Amino acid sequence: MPDLKHAGELKAYLRQQGIHTSKRYGQNFLADPAVLDQIVDAAQVSGDDYVIEIGPGIGTLTRRLCMKAGFVTAVELDKKLLPILSEQLSDLSNVEVINQDILKTDIQALIGERKPGGTCKIVANLPYYITTPIIMKLLESRASIRSITVMVQKEVADRICSGPGSREYGSLSLAVQYYARPEIMFFVPPECFVPEPAVTSAVLNLALREEPAVSVRNEKLLFSLIHASFEQRRKTLANGLKNAAGLGLSKEMAASGLAMLGKPMNVRGEELSLSEFAKLADYFDNNIPLC
Repeated sequence: MPDLKHAGELKAYLRQQGIHTSKRYGQNFLADPAVLDQIVDAAQVSGDDYVIEIGPGIGTLTRRLCMKAGFVTAVELDKKLLPILSEQLSDLSNVEVINQDILKTDIQALIGERKPGGTCKIVANLPYYITTPIIMKLLESRASIRSITVMVQKEVADRICSGPGSREYGSLSLAVQYYARPEIMFFVPPECFVPEPAVTSAVLNLALREEPAVSVRNEKLLFSLIHASFEQRRKTLANGLKNAAGLGLSKEMAASGLAMLGKPMNVRGEELSLSEFAKLADYFDNNIPLC
């Protein structure tokens, strides 16, 4: 692996290897060694850790993870990168590369095989077009994951970390915060990548909770209410719930739930906290025969 010190060296290396970045896979290779080291530090990787890296690319971050972790499984979807990864990681004994789609990968099975009874840390430079599905798949899998440290679009990181009343706050904020404690670690400008993306990136750390942030009797109902509340942000919460398909709530039913919370009829979804949505879900689950 070349000692990359700037984007020009990475571009030359990619040309030499005949690698063309794929728009289909949303590939933007990180070319700044300092940022790569910061990502490993942000993930707090140690010798006891089993790490699953999503999208290793040409292995620059993978090598750094291997220097710190006990074992690394790198999950790469793009077959044309496999020979490069095999060559560049051949001198390392604590890494494996598997050619899979992370959305179809059984994370818990991997952990069970590589670290029975243990946990893993996820580290990834995610393609921006598929950031949310991957994060939610990891969280909803309820696999033995301790933390997820990912490079995402700054806008997405802001949404995930936002709270009630802010413009960025929405269903993604609530869903992630239900499962994890999110924190933006640092920002990365476009010039650190090849090719340069059109946006600023952020490294986000999600510390998985041992138990969800709130206790709720009907988790499915909770997320149905959250989705309905933000599907049409300009609508009041009462109208959003009344119009939501599958909930079977009348405006009067919605009003009674808001009254229980002590909220006015014109309150909007972005004004409710996660705990208030949980109380609303429990109220409807207990008092109203939903469809």
